[in-house]
Amino acid sequence: MNSLATSHAPHWSHERASDAWPPGTQTLGRGLSIVHAVSNGARTLSELAPAIGCSRSTTQRLTSALLRRGWLQIMPSGRFGLGPQLTRLAAQARPGLNIAVLSRPILETLAERTRDAVVTGVRSEDRVLCLDGIESRRGLPMHPAVGEMSPLAANGLGQALLLHEEESTLAHFHYDAGGTDATLALWLQDMTLSRARGYVLERDASGHDTRAIALPVRDATGAIAGAIALSSAPAFLSASRVEALAPLLLQTAAEVGRALGYDPVTAA
Repeated sequence: MNSLATSHAPHWSHERASDAWPPGTQTLGRGLSIVHAVSNGARTLSELAPAIGCSRSTTQRLTSALLRRGWLQIMPSGRFGLGPQLTRLAAQARPGLNIAVLSRPILETLAERTRDAVVTGVRSEDRVLCLDGIESRRGLPMHPAVGEMSPLAANGLGQALLLHEEESTLAHFHYDAGGTDATLALWLQDMTLSRARGYVLERDASGHDTRAIALPVRDATGAIAGAIALSSAPAFLSASRVEALAPLLLQTAAEVGRALGYDPVTAA
């Protein structure tokens, strides 16, 4: 029985804090060893203490400090996980982190809850590229389609990427998407409103109904790194439903931002 239990034990690395750290740096070594052990599968105090070669009480003090500073976090399961500080450092070290990969599980949850299509996009010079998408449970087409590239001001996904831009720049993209002098003032007014509420309402060709709700996503530097959008037929996105969905969508965009390392406190 003992051999069977051993064969199923977690295979985290036992990088003990005392193995390589010189005198005076043991506390630092222990803290980093805890982070290393968590990254390799240790998830409880009972697993962490032997992994770093410390008593349970010492391990608890160290993990408490790491939790307060954001190097670790408590997962919904009640077990330890790597914290948002590490995500932020990773995003800063690797600016090419794929927003589609990081946002996918978060957006799958959103699509399941709403039954609507959800897409992710990024800016590619003067265009928006739809990187990834999850089909609607209602059997409706995705908007825009994955792989589609369009002018930034042509749809909600691209407009969400422009919410930080100055009015003169917005005017340039409005014309680039086929806008005219007659429609510019109203579009700029809509973009000002979108910036204030944190999301874009994209309207259909008639200008009366919403067909997409798009939100910017920020990275570890605080810059807009991408955008997400929920799309559906106008009948499923009435004004009352948009109002009901807005808090969930803002929460989702914030969660994707955290996955990219964004911290509104430090970015302010």
